[in-house]
Parts: sequence; C-alpha cells; structure tokens
Amino acid sequence: MDGYFGEDVAARYDDPASQMFQAETVDRTAGVLAELAAGGRALEFAIGTGRIALPLAARGVDVQGIDLSRAMVAKMREKPGGDLPVAFGDFATTRVEGEFALVYLVFNTIMNLTTQDAQVDCFGNAAAHLAPGGAFVVEVMVPQLRLLPPGQTAVPFSVAPDRIAYDVYDLATQAMSSNYVEPAGDAHVFRSIPFRYAWPSELDLMARLAGMTLTDRWADWSKEPFTGESERHVSVWRRPV
Repeated sequence: MDGYFGEDVAARYDDPASQMFQAETVDRTAGVLAELAAGGRALEFAIGTGRIALPLAARGVDVQGIDLSRAMVAKMREKPGGDLPVAFGDFATTRVEGEFALVYLVFNTIMNLTTQDAQVDCFGNAAAHLAPGGAFVVEVMVPQLRLLPPGQTAVPFSVAPDRIAYDVYDLATQAMSSNYVEPAGDAHVFRSIPFRYAWPSELDLMARLAGMTLTDRWADWSKEPFTGESERHVSVWRRPV
C-alpha cells in the first residue's frame, strides 16, 4: 500500500526543476539537520526517495527512515548510498529500535496526516524515538488563508501550459487538498491529494502533549526569523534532558 505516492508519482517525484531539489536547498537543509543531530543518529519520517536522507548520510550522519510508500523507497534504492535502513508503515505510529538524537519531517509532510489525532500521534511517535535532549524538526507551510477572498476556497499555485495546480481549503475542518490537472496524451488527468493544515501554535500544543518544548522557529533553512509574513516555518522541539 503506497497511499498517494505510488509508482506513477515516484517515477516523476525527483524533479530537478523544482526548488526543493535545487542543490542549494538540499545542502542547506542537510547542513542544518546535521548540526542538530550533533553526531548522533537521525530518523526521517517519510524518507521517500532520499532527497534529504542521502545528503545527510553523506555528511556522516547515521540515518534511518520510515515510509509508507515502497515505490518511493525503491527510487532511493537506485541511488548511490540508497541502502539506508527503512521501516515500512505509517510514520505516525511505526516504531524502530533504538534512540535518536534527531527525528525530522520535511516539506509539508506532516499535512499528509489528515486528522488532528494522527498529527498528535506523530508528535508522540517522534518523542518516543528521541533520546533525552533530542530534537524533532518539522518543515511545513503556513496556511495561505490570507489569499482567499470572501466566498472563495481555492488558491492556484501553478498555472502553466503543461499543468494547472491549486489548493482547496475547508476553513471549518482545516482539511485541504492539492489538486492537479495535467496532460496525458490527447486528454488530461486530474489527481487530488488530501491534507490537513495546522497553525504553528497548534503544532506547539501537540509537542507539549508529547512532552517536548519549542526551542527554535525559523522562516526557512537559512534560519531567517519567523514573522507574520513568513509563508512556511522550520520548527525545532526538544525532549527534556
């Protein structure tokens, strides 16, 4: 069971034209995570195709992963160094042996858990894997509700000849979806991926329920200050020593 990340998505996931795959983005992300690991072991929730895990391992960090999608991990296995240990399952509940200095979850993936309960479980699972003083890091967007005019529920984020993509928000339930219309031969295909958005303060409460405390929140991996205008955040919570 690969969820929404089966072979068709895995085959085109590593897009070199995407900002998330730019060398500068990957290097900066891996650099911050290596700093937070501080010589200890790291566990990536939703390790996927190894976009971050492989360069992090190349920096000398002992990296393991959890992922639901065998298709995504198969792509990682094709890359140099792609034989990292991976447990298959839901990262909100799947456990691996041992303690880690760092657990991390990048690029909006916390939103793939589509209920508040599942997101709370994720924080609890991260805390259960952390050694005392260890860090849980989440990179996620700030909900773009300010872009919604009254009565509108959709926000486009890509309008190009080969793709139209937009997010749909349900303000009453915090449910949202990313939707794509893309060419397929002489026709077009539509796909939709469900998410649940959460505000930074809600994530802080989830961390508190799991026994962790916020230590840092940045606007990006450059550690720029997080402000009311930031479109995403990188947050670090720690287990007590």
